[in-house]
Amino acid sequence: MTQGAGQGAARTTAAMPPFPGYATPAPGYAHAAPPPVQPAHEYPEYPEGYTPTARDLPVIGGPATPQDVPTVELTPLSAPQPQQQPLPSGPGPLYVVGDVHGYLDELHRALFEQGLIDEHGHWAAGNARLWFLGDFTDRGPDGIGVIDLVMRLSAEAAAAGGYCKALMGNHELLLIGAKRFADTPVNSGAGTASFQAAWLLNGGQRTDMERLEDHHLQWMSRLDAIAEEDGHLLVHSDTTAYLEYGDSIAAVNDSITEALQRNDPDECWDLFRKFTKRFAFRDEEAGPMAVRELLHAYGGSRIVHGHSPIPYLLGEVGTEDADGDEGAPRVEGPHLYADGLALAMDGGVTMAGKLLVVQLPLAG
Repeated sequence: MTQGAGQGAARTTAAMPPFPGYATPAPGYAHAAPPPVQPAHEYPEYPEGYTPTARDLPVIGGPATPQDVPTVELTPLSAPQPQQQPLPSGPGPLYVVGDVHGYLDELHRALFEQGLIDEHGHWAAGNARLWFLGDFTDRGPDGIGVIDLVMRLSAEAAAAGGYCKALMGNHELLLIGAKRFADTPVNSGAGTASFQAAWLLNGGQRTDMERLEDHHLQWMSRLDAIAEEDGHLLVHSDTTAYLEYGDSIAAVNDSITEALQRNDPDECWDLFRKFTKRFAFRDEEAGPMAVRELLHAYGGSRIVHGHSPIPYLLGEVGTEDADGDEGAPRVEGPHLYADGLALAMDGGVTMAGKLLVVQLPLAG
């Protein structure tokens, strides 16, 4: 290389912008010229068994490839596939939820505290079993939001090996009737009434009605009215009216579903009226007998119900406009009564009580 060429290379290198992360070359810096490639006939001869080092190998693209460099076919590596965790086998722990009545924020908080959902409101309990005892709407601010959450958790729980199910409450019957029949007169037994008037009187929220869609109605109209889990007979209402619809759990559920499908306003009103009754288990003498009658017919060793707020069962009545804790009912957990045969789960969230989410059987 001539001196002029070397100087030209130095000027070109100095003028090139540096790559990110590299220092700017010092003024006058020039790359050293690469050593000349050794012709093929001048390769040194290595003794047998000698393995050349990296610096001994010829420049790639040279006229010959040493015979002692093995050539292998590379198998491309596929991206690692995430391993699916096996779903847990067998039934998980059993939880029940009392009346929600549109209090979506309180429901989120109660489910999160029990580890059933994560901070984003998604199912986090694996193969756990969760039962809602009905009354999702009315009185509270977001009944449709509650229904949407329960429907979504049902799908997420099933995918995780557990389940989330719900029973029909009297307020589901009321909302269905208000949507289907509106102001159509029905025979109430005490004169003429309508579902629309009864719905508004019992805390119906117009925002719920505006957001109510067909898939919400279909979901509600197919809910079971009664179920049995681990010796617990789950119902919404503390009434013996279930006995009028069948002598087995399947018969009761089928009868109520068929009654709703017939779409007769008077029949639906009679259904709503019967499941609005309460306090069948409260009397010290007649209460345990009524519970045993239901347990004998449908199985189980204890009834778990919502519907009647615990403050009513205890004779303590709070007010929804109570200032802070003053006047609010003191509800710490479910109420066990009727000789230990009945467990009340409505904590009176509509009267500043508590939305209850409890694992069964009760500890202690």
